Amino acid sequence: MPGMGERSYVYAKACGIVGNSFIGKRLSKLGGLTRLSELDRLVFGKDARDLPEQELLVDLERRIINRTARQIIIIVDSFPHPPEMLVRLIRDFEYTDLKRVIAAATAGERNLPQITDIGRFATINYKEYPHFSLMLKGTEFEFLLEDLLTPLDIKTMVIQNKLDHHYYFSLWKSMLRLAPADRKSIERILSEEVSLRNAAWALRMRTYYGMSEDQAGEYLVSIPALKDYHSHWHRGRHLQRSSSRSAAKPTLADDAQDSLSMALDNPADWEHWRWVKFLNPRLSGEAWAADPRYFQNAAAEYLYTLARHSFRLRPFSLDMVACFIKLKLFEEDLLISIAEGLSLGMPAQDILDLLGVAS
Repeated sequence: MPGMGERSYVYAKACGIVGNSFIGKRLSKLGGLTRLSELDRLVFGKDARDLPEQELLVDLERRIINRTARQIIIIVDSFPHPPEMLVRLIRDFEYTDLKRVIAAATAGERNLPQITDIGRFATINYKEYPHFSLMLKGTEFEFLLEDLLTPLDIKTMVIQNKLDHHYYFSLWKSMLRLAPADRKSIERILSEEVSLRNAAWALRMRTYYGMSEDQAGEYLVSIPALKDYHSHWHRGRHLQRSSSRSAAKPTLADDAQDSLSMALDNPADWEHWRWVKFLNPRLSGEAWAADPRYFQNAAAEYLYTLARHSFRLRPFSLDMVACFIKLKLFEEDLLISIAEGLSLGMPAQDILDLLGVAS
């Protein structure tokens, strides 16, 4: 494990990057933007590009992603032998790119989509696109080949879900290999993230795809919950669960599983649900229905707040770096959302309000 000297150096460097990021107090700098070119100049300064707005959107989004990856790698590369969990967090970019590449190949696109450069942490040979057997040879993604080599029956959503399962289970296992003192913060953040991601998935699958309880349940990431994760919340709560689930060991899919039996248009069903505070509020005179997008935005803001608080709470632990990565990924999502909104003529402040981000 890295020594105190390495940790102190990494923390100082991470603080410098966070101080120049668009999070915390610097979020206010985004609120007054009205044009895409203004965002480009704010983020990239003298390296901003003079492009027509339509061309600028795609180009700017790609540069924002590469900026995030570069800053994360600068920190993780400060360790001669980075812990596996930090490498796994970097490789979130690889999972995202692989999903895009699979979608492109399935659609018959001959050219490889743009790929995020993660340097020595990359494992996929994209030079062999669109030949999946060669692209994924020798990687941990070979388990997908059975699905990918039957082109008439590629189920993109199923494959993407398999990737989500693989990513979170692998990340979880790598986290548990850290000493308890090095994972205290990220243990909570990752537990909440998986639970909330499952809940958001459950809402989307029922709302947008009309899935039944059993169908949606198959897509949930059922990582075993750590001891006492559920006990504090469920003390005094009496959600009705099937006898088979009550006897089973708790998982990070339980809260999402609970939601699957709740009517999407009946707020009373959700009153005692764990994540009820992230659901869209009832408006007087309007029919209510659970809104997956509102829930996802509220959950993202909550996880950002957790990571921001934890980043400086335990400055010399390894999970400080994990919190740094989470903050940079939040910033990336925020900047891209603002870019997309500005390209549609929305003022940045309206976008921030829509996302529930306080500036």
